[in-house]
Amino acid sequence: MVGAGNIAGPAWDLTSEYPDAESAEVEADLARFDELAAAIEGHNETLLEFLPVATSVEPDSTAIGVAQQIHLLSEQALRLLSNIGNYANCRVSVDSTDEAALRLQGLLQRRRSRYGDALSPLEQFLDRVDDSVVEAYLKGDIASNTRFQVLHRRERRHELLSLEEERLAGALAEDGIHAWGRLYSQLSGTLRCQVDVAGAQREMGIAAVSGLMLRVDDGVRESAWRSINAAWESQIETCTAALNAIAGWRLELCRRRSIKRDVHFLDSPVHANRIERETLDTLMSVAREAVPLAQRVALAQARAYGKARIGPWDGRAPAPSIVEGPPGVVEGPGIAFDEAIAQIREAYGSVRPEMGDFVAMMAERRWIEGTVSDNKRPGAYCTRFMKSKTPRVYTTYTGGMSDVITLAHELGHAFHGWVMRDLPDAQQTYGMSIAETASTFGESVVRDALLEAATDDAARFHILWEDCSALPTFVLNIPARFEFERKFYDLREERPQRPAEIKALMSNAWEAWYGDCLSEPDPMFWASKLHFYISGTSFYNFPYLFGYLFSLGVHAQRERLGADFYEAYVALLRDTGRMTAEELAQKHLGADLTKPDFWRASVASMHSKVEQFEALASELF
Repeated sequence: MVGAGNIAGPAWDLTSEYPDAESAEVEADLARFDELAAAIEGHNETLLEFLPVATSVEPDSTAIGVAQQIHLLSEQALRLLSNIGNYANCRVSVDSTDEAALRLQGLLQRRRSRYGDALSPLEQFLDRVDDSVVEAYLKGDIASNTRFQVLHRRERRHELLSLEEERLAGALAEDGIHAWGRLYSQLSGTLRCQVDVAGAQREMGIAAVSGLMLRVDDGVRESAWRSINAAWESQIETCTAALNAIAGWRLELCRRRSIKRDVHFLDSPVHANRIERETLDTLMSVAREAVPLAQRVALAQARAYGKARIGPWDGRAPAPSIVEGPPGVVEGPGIAFDEAIAQIREAYGSVRPEMGDFVAMMAERRWIEGTVSDNKRPGAYCTRFMKSKTPRVYTTYTGGMSDVITLAHELGHAFHGWVMRDLPDAQQTYGMSIAETASTFGESVVRDALLEAATDDAARFHILWEDCSALPTFVLNIPARFEFERKFYDLREERPQRPAEIKALMSNAWEAWYGDCLSEPDPMFWASKLHFYISGTSFYNFPYLFGYLFSLGVHAQRERLGADFYEAYVALLRDTGRMTAEELAQKHLGADLTKPDFWRASVASMHSKVEQFEALASELF
């Protein structure tokens, strides 16, 4: 449907958290954080006495009570630090030139370093003491909710450096690896592109130009892509320095941590995702098996646009519209934001009315950002304020069907956090791979609802286009990113890479996965993709493939369980903060993620849709 109404989305409301970046409320929370940090540091004076003899500490030691108090204070401090940080980031995302928010981010740098420094003794203590002492620590109301986190962290205690080294690494990170990440983020919000729109040259920000990649006009999309790459090409040395520095920092830490056994650069992201390396290897192997199916989708999309292969500017291309006479493309007015919300609300509500009500609440309370402006940062995300336990969704909404699906995706993230809001703080964090479960499930639900409501082949084709587009995205593009990053880290072990070498690595990865369905690779994708520069997270790529295929497995349960699905779905989401992915799948899906069967079944569930899509593409174009 397309219709009347304002296409662009609204500005979000952040005032329920703080009225302004320089408000008294922000100052009060900063002051309270400082008090809590000082209290932790006071308790650390006692705890530090036990660290040299940690292995001989007994379960009845007074150190346990001290450790529990530090945990209690640290939770309160983290809640404030996270809240202020999310607020500042939300402000800067909308306006990268927001001086007050940028100053606030600056004020947080030292405090983040202080928090990490203050927490190090507790982490060292819990990693070094015997199991019996850990069990004593986890008894009672104060720390019992952290059982999974504590035991999961202990799996990597062979990597532990000395307290002084851990503190030094954390302190230097703020002006080291994290500074490079902030530089890239700031650059992405201020970079300008010269792009050809309707025959006229326009200067636009990266986020606005990225919106043009959703246009049905193939020439506009290609022009937008080339202008974005040209803009990043002008900053290629900066991006090269940032990427080399971020990877180099991580690799040096791996070398330093290789005390008892070698620490590989994939160990940290695999552990952070709460999965086994065997699961990752199986996942990538099944993705390789699924390449032909994904390439079939890409080739059908290319034929619909009247060309032999897709271009790198076609990743978010909408379905071409059917017009009278020969097949062609027309630029529609777009889907109004309110209409998109109505569609998502109805689809979510088909699972359970509470899910639809949640979408309505997000819109009514203005917890969704959807405006378009030159100073906005590209991309979309969901964040959550820890004090109020309320989510916010960030998008740049331009009215394309892809925008609707992105909105459905981010609202899935928001719903995930919403159903966990009553759980202890320690049980509200989950691995990145599982983080994509609710978001990708939300996409699937919306696509299914739109497909069911479609009344003709043209409408069905448009929905299947969006549904099947996930295969090239997740089975071709995501593995290409993973292979690029893995090979880049291998080479960075020897020396920093030069721009031409990085471009060649990126091109080779695209060609290896896309094969003959691609007209040309995207040699600058490593520069234009924010995910490679997120300083707190490495290999932010395979979690999307995991989440996509895992969510298809969850989605299959909807038909099997019928009316009982919603309760089972919420139960799964609520367990994501206290289980590994393998444990979660075994408990809720009866699946072994280290074996290919589950993943192959997820891929197989898309076969019939791909066949329908190919048939409609042949018939309509």
